[in-house]
Amino acid sequence: MTTFDLLLIGYGNVAKRFVSLLEEKRSELARRYSLRARVIGIATRREGCKYVAYGFSRTMTTSGPPKGGRHVRTLDVLSTLDFIRDACVRHAVAAREGRLVVVETTTLDVRRGEPATSHIRAALAGGAHVITTNKGPAAFAWRGLMRAADRAGRRLLFEGAVMDGVPIFNLVRDTLPGVTILGFRGVVNSTTNFILTAMEQGQPFAEALAEMQAMGIAEADASLDVNGWDAAAKTAALANVLLDAGITPHDVERQGISPETGRAALAARAAGRRLKLVARAGRDGNRITARVAPEALADDDLLAGLEGQQNAIILHTDLLEEIAMVQRGGGLTQTAYALLSDLIAVARDVTRPPATPRSPRSAPPRRSLSRRARRRR
Repeated sequence: MTTFDLLLIGYGNVAKRFVSLLEEKRSELARRYSLRARVIGIATRREGCKYVAYGFSRTMTTSGPPKGGRHVRTLDVLSTLDFIRDACVRHAVAAREGRLVVVETTTLDVRRGEPATSHIRAALAGGAHVITTNKGPAAFAWRGLMRAADRAGRRLLFEGAVMDGVPIFNLVRDTLPGVTILGFRGVVNSTTNFILTAMEQGQPFAEALAEMQAMGIAEADASLDVNGWDAAAKTAALANVLLDAGITPHDVERQGISPETGRAALAARAAGRRLKLVARAGRDGNRITARVAPEALADDDLLAGLEGQQNAIILHTDLLEEIAMVQRGGGLTQTAYALLSDLIAVARDVTRPPATPRSPRSAPPRRSLSRRARRRR
């Protein structure tokens, strides 16, 4: 059994659901993966940085970490970056053995991808693996962060950054050897797809948005969603990882949706088409082009059939032509599962026995001699 120490940077709804998943799956994780996980610390914008007793995972509630007593020790003087560095020193044995994991779930900063990018750099420099649901680091600093992970010999995984727990990045990295991704297109923002579907049926923009906010899918300030920034950040992340694009969300041509888009949605529906906010990227000669904008799609297009909060992405490949993945439902559990699957991937790397190299010049194994042959010798 291998115990992984988790440092939670951000403790919102996704992180809380992740911790509760660890408890729900505790027996299965131990049985199938010889994996035990314990929370050692939490950093939040409101409550500061805290080191947590090892019993925290078993006593966690969705209302927040326990206050006072033996469970929590608050460190008022540490910034989050200093907290990460301090934890890597305090838990140097776990870091050295590959058992320290920083779980980064702060919110997206669409301007620079900070502070998540700096959090990840500090964690990798301290010898910790990183798993994150934040799309900003892959959208803004993909190449540099991967070089940092390679230098540290640690994993940086972010399956929850796009389409919750649908394994887009894992699919390409682990199961499509020899396949080149030429481009992609998809519907990757649940809020805008819900609003467009609702407006097709005559519901006003504001009412549809309020419904998504009431469900906790859209933020109180939903400008990142409706203005297309969330989809642009996901497009940049996908393009960087799958196409090695080296772009940021600011390089993505972007057009969001508004109350006026409702008329276009109704007109498209009347013409036998569906209006969707489509994210796409592909190669144009030696450069990568990327775009997010409403598109009127033919009714038989896979993306046109997406209703409500459903998302999908279609990968265009050199050998397998098109591969499509559809997410028919998303939410906290799906996003938290992405963190769980990334943690399991880290654990597999750490606990996998090293391969025994065979020298190409090694002599063939000696054959055992029969008793008669041994007598002759």
